[in-house]
Amino acid sequence: MAESGSYAAIFAAEVADILLGLPKSRLRRVVRLTRQLAASPFFRSDYAIPDDSGQLQVHLLIEDFVFTYWLDHAVREVRNSDIEDAS
Repeated sequence: MAESGSYAAIFAAEVADILLGLPKSRLRRVVRLTRQLAASPFFRSDYAIPDDSGQLQVHLLIEDFVFTYWLDHAVREVRNSDIEDAS
């Protein structure tokens, strides 16, 4: 069960495709890191830039992945728009 302060992790379709292409061990790692981010979404980001629609996209390096996401506070969601392998 999620903690009361946590957010739900939501993935864009493109991110789901990336996840499906990962080896099982790396997929488990990304899922673990995503859950940690959702449980405590207010990490200090490495940088943030607006996308084409003006939505501020946060970029955060965790271990050897760069997570790109935005926080939807109204519905308590971490909206993952990209995950890149930085290894």
